[in-house]
Amino acid sequence: MWSAVNEISMAGFSIQELTEPVGIEGELVSLRVSVEPRLLEDLLEVLARLDFPVNPQISHRPAQVMVEFPFSSTRVDDVRDALSNHGFSAFSLEVNRVPALKRHS
Repeated sequence: MWSAVNEISMAGFSIQELTEPVGIEGELVSLRVSVEPRLLEDLLEVLARLDFPVNPQISHRPAQVMVEFPFSSTRVDDVRDALSNHGFSAFSLEVNRVPALKRHS
């Protein structure tokens, strides 16, 4: 579910507010975890064991692999806990807001 776009008309101009994507479980955020290449398989196994689907995007850099995926803001602590419980640092998880969306009329 996406939050509605608010439209305001003033002096013949129409202004649309950009809104954040919001679902049943909160705001959509982007999560990123960076690991050494040798730990990628272990990280993906941790993500696969979560009780909700994760669709990761993987990008490789020298001596580092980044795994990014969209997620609900209300479940971020679940991901942090899973990482910590499997030997990854909870601080390795970056949380970023998803850019606002503008609905076309």
